[in-house]
Amino acid sequence: MSTPTRLAQLKLTGLTGTLRGSQLFGNVPGPDLEEIAGFARPLSLSRGEYLFREGEPAQGCYVVASGAINVHRVSVAGKEQVIHIFRAGESFAEGALSSPTGYPANARSIQSSTVLLLPKQPLLDLIGRRPDLALRMLGSMGAHLRILVGMLDDLTLKDVETRLLNWLVKQRRTAGGADIRLPGTKRELAAELGTSSETLSRTLGRLRDSKIISIAARTITVHDRAALTAKLQHNLGGP
Repeated sequence: MSTPTRLAQLKLTGLTGTLRGSQLFGNVPGPDLEEIAGFARPLSLSRGEYLFREGEPAQGCYVVASGAINVHRVSVAGKEQVIHIFRAGESFAEGALSSPTGYPANARSIQSSTVLLLPKQPLLDLIGRRPDLALRMLGSMGAHLRILVGMLDDLTLKDVETRLLNWLVKQRRTAGGADIRLPGTKRELAAELGTSSETLSRTLGRLRDSKIISIAARTITVHDRAALTAKLQHNLGGP
């Protein structure tokens, strides 16, 4: 095997491995996975670089190989609202494949990242031959919709403390233990909660002073689960 051929094979193997580790393509049969890897295009993004902006024609959908992508919209007043931060193994922009208006939001790298672009036409051609793949993509889009609905529910909560308490309760339930590992920086969490990093720090500080939580580096430890839940219920107007 010549050196160029060997390098091409190594690249294909790497792309196939990345796709296999994603939520969207994890259970796709090997031959189909290799076909997708054959037309996937790896893109490297520096921190703060835009992948696409709202309204731009859809080039395809994406799988995050490494790093993190902030998908957000900007209000007429210029305020940025984070929809979701996608990390390694997650896919996004599947809905834009069939949208005549292009991408419905902006996507910006918040750290050095690599994403796989799955170009629109080759992917649609494959879906035409493999309806089961279309069902997988619909399932992924359904998961994104649940994220969006959950975000809208959270933003209707009356204040930052209540939104943070709600986030902590959900994350502790998911973690299954007292330690909650922050998926990114506090600034990123603040953006997801619709507040500033300064306000988030003050709110975390009050919970820490109440002995409900402690904070170390990028880990929040819940010491009093009952008090956390009770405080959330009180803020929501419960008994």
